[in-house]
Amino acid sequence: MAIKTYAMAIKDVLAEEMRRDKNVFVMGEDIAEQGGIFGCTRGLLAEFGPERVRNTPISENAFVGTGVGAACAGLRPVVELMYMDFAYLAMDQLLNQAAKIRYMFGGKAKVPLVIRGQQGIGRGNAGQHSQSVESLFMHIPGMKVACPSTPADAAGLLRTAIRDDNPVMFFEHKALYATKGEVPDDTEFMVPFGKANIVKAGTDVTIVCSLLYVNRTMEAVGELESEGISCEVIDPRTLVPLDMDTIVASVKKTGRLVTVHEAHRTMGFGTEIAASVTEQAFSYLDAPPERLGAKMCTLPFNLGLENAVVPQKDEIKAAVKRTLYR
Repeated sequence: MAIKTYAMAIKDVLAEEMRRDKNVFVMGEDIAEQGGIFGCTRGLLAEFGPERVRNTPISENAFVGTGVGAACAGLRPVVELMYMDFAYLAMDQLLNQAAKIRYMFGGKAKVPLVIRGQQGIGRGNAGQHSQSVESLFMHIPGMKVACPSTPADAAGLLRTAIRDDNPVMFFEHKALYATKGEVPDDTEFMVPFGKANIVKAGTDVTIVCSLLYVNRTMEAVGELESEGISCEVIDPRTLVPLDMDTIVASVKKTGRLVTVHEAHRTMGFGTEIAASVTEQAFSYLDAPPERLGAKMCTLPFNLGLENAVVPQKDEIKAAVKRTLYR
């Protein structure tokens, strides 16, 4: 095991996969000499050269489309979006092309494409650079969605994504890049898609959360434990495929469900989880599911206002208690 930051774990896997497979290359805005805005591609240009570490123009539609074409031609592009908010600029390439090509060609075409980049709150980046957009991509067949919350998951899920023959949206969180954790010293270490992580076992309530909100939920859970409330915390790690078996099994044990995410509460992935649990484990529920997410407004520039929009620790604690004391 090695202690690495989240950003370092991503950079190391990119380098290891590029050494392993000459078809893997990276492209994006300012990823070569500058190494990306959080350093996730720093040093790759010196080792692999400009043919495999490509700076792109500021045109997401163009360079994501280039990635789709390269993947169809047999390469394995890893395309970095400076902010995942900018995926909106390439929606036709992502949703009408990358996600559908394998189906429309009867499985004969493969699209081994990874779209990775950072999103989320924490730096006051305002309405066009702070969104959490992962839930949008759950709605489109053919697209996989990964959301690592730890350095180990960032490494293991990214390696799985690069080796997958289908397009993968790989969501990183800007507030996690400096966090540290143990990462296996194994160039074959992979985290399977569709296998949730039970971050903490518990008996009273199931909490499903992702990305930055795994850390924030664990802070709330520590205080709830001191009050005698035992929480089981589950990180799905991938939203497509989604490990509902683990979540449903937990709810059958606890009888209660709280979902917490940074994306907007309306139509966020917590809505899908709550609906699926209600369908599959209704008779086990002792209280209606609780859903926490961002309020339905644009993310503010001011950090105080930003915090007012997204769920806070006390709101998580209150949601848990509502399921217990209705």
